Amino acid sequence: MTTEWTLVRVLRDRAAGVCLAAVVVSGFGTSALWLASGVWVKDLTGSDGLAALCLLAMWAPTLAGPALGTLADRTRRRPVLIGTNLLLAALLPILLTVDAPGRVWVLYGALFLYGATGVVEDAAQSALVATAVDARLLGDFNGLRMTANEGMKLLAPLAGAGLYAAYGGRCVALLDAATFLLAAGLYAMLRVREDEPHRPEGSWRAQSAEGARHLWSHPRLRPLVLAGGATMLLTGVTGALIYAVVDRLGHAPAYAGVLYAVQGAGSVAVGLASGTALRRLGSRRFAAFGIALTAAGVALRAIPSDPAALVSSVVSGAGLPCVLIAAFTAVQRETPAELLGRTSATANTLLFAPNVVGLAAGAALVGTVSLPVLLAPLALGLSATSLMLLHRPRNADRTASRSPSEANPV
Repeated sequence: MTTEWTLVRVLRDRAAGVCLAAVVVSGFGTSALWLASGVWVKDLTGSDGLAALCLLAMWAPTLAGPALGTLADRTRRRPVLIGTNLLLAALLPILLTVDAPGRVWVLYGALFLYGATGVVEDAAQSALVATAVDARLLGDFNGLRMTANEGMKLLAPLAGAGLYAAYGGRCVALLDAATFLLAAGLYAMLRVREDEPHRPEGSWRAQSAEGARHLWSHPRLRPLVLAGGATMLLTGVTGALIYAVVDRLGHAPAYAGVLYAVQGAGSVAVGLASGTALRRLGSRRFAAFGIALTAAGVALRAIPSDPAALVSSVVSGAGLPCVLIAAFTAVQRETPAELLGRTSATANTLLFAPNVVGLAAGAALVGTVSLPVLLAPLALGLSATSLMLLHRPRNADRTASRSPSEANPV
């Protein structure tokens, strides 16, 4: 493998470039709508609680990831991606009818379907990428995908807020619909040979459970996914403390936007370097290094100073994606094609559902426990997770099935 710059190496692979472009386009629309929907409900109802339900409506279907991911294993993945993007493009214009408080339920329903379709799309995309993209580029691709997602979180909400302020939420919905049409067109351009998948046997419940069984029984995937879930749980708690940190620094709540932007910059940077880092360190060490960085960032947040808060954000932003990139890449490399949709969706649920639990726990604790007392055990928990991930069972390589990663270690 040459030492060319990661972006050039990935874009030189046509399939990887098309998939990455689709991620950027649809991610832009999703991030723009994510912000605009909450503001839209707030303007219509005046309720902060009802506005917060928009995010819940989009995230709730993640809990059904194993069942929804089964859909991506029952047919070829490219048609699934084209179909889901066209479905979302057709769904979003219904939001043009949301013009009064009594119509807010339409927005919630659309966001819930949006989230459910997104779970299927993510599972199908992960499986398609594993088929279409050179196995040696998977780490680079997943790093760039993370970079693209974080970049969209920085740019798209600003664009969505500006568009909402000028033309209203319905215009943002139409923009999002247009991005899905474009993404469907990009997937239609993708040239990849897919065999008709073997239909899974047994009940839907039994089929859905196969992804979880594969993750749990695999000696390389299980520790990565468990460590990722623990990391997302603990960082979810710290995420709920962001406004307490800002208040302790003596700033207005809007200063949280500065910390988020700095954190995003750290994530963008590590995404660009992740392919090379995965090849040199291997998945477990790369993930453990990232979790240790995150622990350091959490510990720094206990220091009541602006420089410490900024360093904390950039360090946490660089550290957190490492375990996610390592886990997703390992799942793609270590999972049979016929199981990849279910396994990817199950991994998504196990990685991201704990973050929601952590956010809820942090919100409950922030008003009752002092900030340093909360942050210290969180940093220790992350450090312990990093050390546990570095402990490699002696029989891990003997019990794992033969896979591309054995010739190209991750």
